[in-house]
Amino acid sequence: MANKRPIKDNDNHFERISDLLKLTVEKRGSDLHLLVGLPPLIRVNGELEIQDYPSLEPGDIEKLLYPLLEDFQRERLEKDLELDFSITIDKRGHFRGNVMRQRGTLSVVFRAVPFEIPYIDDLGLPQEIKKLCYLPRGLVLVTGPTGSGKSTTLASMIDHINDNRHVNVVTVEDPLEFLHIHKKATVRQREIGRDTHSYNAALRHVLRADPDVILIGEMRDLESISIALTAAETGHLVLSTLHTQTAPLTISRVVNAFQADRRDQVRQQLANSLKGVISQQLLPRGDHQGRRIATEFMVNTLAVRSLIREGKEHQIYSVIQTGHSSGMQTMDQSLAKLYKEGAITREKALEYCVEEKELERLLGSPGTGIACEIHWKE
Repeated sequence: MANKRPIKDNDNHFERISDLLKLTVEKRGSDLHLLVGLPPLIRVNGELEIQDYPSLEPGDIEKLLYPLLEDFQRERLEKDLELDFSITIDKRGHFRGNVMRQRGTLSVVFRAVPFEIPYIDDLGLPQEIKKLCYLPRGLVLVTGPTGSGKSTTLASMIDHINDNRHVNVVTVEDPLEFLHIHKKATVRQREIGRDTHSYNAALRHVLRADPDVILIGEMRDLESISIALTAAETGHLVLSTLHTQTAPLTISRVVNAFQADRRDQVRQQLANSLKGVISQQLLPRGDHQGRRIATEFMVNTLAVRSLIREGKEHQIYSVIQTGHSSGMQTMDQSLAKLYKEGAITREKALEYCVEEKELERLLGSPGTGIACEIHWKE
């Protein structure tokens, strides 16, 4: 049990925050939250739990956090008032940190990232997704809300490529999360702020590194989307993420990032280069022992390409619904399957569905299947 003494100026702050990060790993938590006015909180199985520590006071977080940061990170935080970074604490774990100011004080969230990259077969994804790892070129997007496991899926795909293909992989990430070693592939990982000044600066030069596979941590703006489309068109496999909930919304998001006079051209580019969209959510298991992934999977078939070119994204969902032969499935079909396996409750399925009436039609009696446990990271 953690003691309840107040944090003093002469405390070893690095060790104290290390203890909290160690506790997060021991509890199999996904996130550690530190903010003024509350004790530390750890998110376990999707729920925030208050820990048995004193409430943090103004100045405490800075004392705890600053020993972890390098000089350039402190300068960036003081200039931008927010910071993304990553750290490794001994052998206790690797963590992605996000710092922001709120009400004039610092708050920080640490997300636990496992040292070992999960095998793609163990994540509960459709098996057809592995085929995307062998493509010589094209754009593959992993989408979903914050905390839906996008980084875990991408890391597992890169690891599968690393195990099976003699290629050159270059990643641009903010910050680095999963750390890859060289196997059959060579993997160069570039972190914003440490290895390059910005996403756009890194992406403008990435093609000079002779890449076969490019991972872009997030397509953040018009320039990064443009570079990703161009790279996918010119003989590279590009993997990236967007914060969208379904495949049709993902296509609309990409197209609408451009001015109206360019959208027809972008539709042509997207129709030609897009290979697949993986949209995912993480749901609490019915037995409250971990979480399960629900996945919508769209493959860019001839029918999908035609709808993209014609600007009829709203019709793509019906193509996914009937695209079983191509390995496609909708989010609601995935939720119904998990419910029938006994992995999630009916209430959670309905809470996370896209179309409630469609899911009600798909739902049957719950099964008795036992869900595997994967500790997902965003």
